[in-house]
Amino acid sequence: MVTASASPSSPGTSPDDSRDDTVVIDARNLTLELGRPPARTQILRGIDLTVVSGESVALLGPSGSGKSSLMALLSGMERPTGGSVSVAGLEFDRLSEDQLAIARRGRIGIILQAFHLLPTMTALENVAVPMELAGMAEPFARAEEELTAVGLGHRLTHYPSQLSGGEQQRVAIARALAPRPALLFADEPTGNLDGATGAAIMDLLFARHAAAGTTLFVITHDPALAARCGRVIALADGRIVSDNAAA
Repeated sequence: MVTASASPSSPGTSPDDSRDDTVVIDARNLTLELGRPPARTQILRGIDLTVVSGESVALLGPSGSGKSSLMALLSGMERPTGGSVSVAGLEFDRLSEDQLAIARRGRIGIILQAFHLLPTMTALENVAVPMELAGMAEPFARAEEELTAVGLGHRLTHYPSQLSGGEQQRVAIARALAPRPALLFADEPTGNLDGATGAAIMDLLFARHAAAGTTLFVITHDPALAARCGRVIALADGRIVSDNAAA
């Protein structure tokens, strides 16, 4: 593992100040193949990766490099063809699908390019109801707290159709962070936003990462965004080709 130096996300703020060297991700010789013989396609080839608590990590690469596939394996959304993944002390290959789904709750948060908000629920409900269904304590209080933290305390009762794209992504960030996960994945989180709104969303995401101490794993094709993380991993043709502290 490469030990990263801090790279400021904003003046006076280091995205990796809360690192404690507890291993959050431990991936060994991960491979992913799709299709049936003899036409199987190799998506990921022998990925070895360790990430510690509090790190901000960017996974950088062009379309088709395997970034989103690797995120799917590390988040437990898909199973690898070979190798092993352990996240926050859980060995994914030892868990059934039901056990894995339960284990992800509260441990792993995911922010995607699409907001995936339910149109018939308010901002507050979109954040609170998943926690309520998972049996977490005080879901609505936690949802209100996180929505306020992302600047939407005045929009709790608004529906997605009444919110701008940037506001909807703020709701998605609040939904991912409200369960207080050990690990937060953000897969092209500004892909549906204009430049100014996207920059503001990333400022917010790094600020919440620093405040909560959550390990942040950003998947992107944008070198400028990747450089804001404390560590940059470059992926090409399903392989890690570099793993360095951000410049």
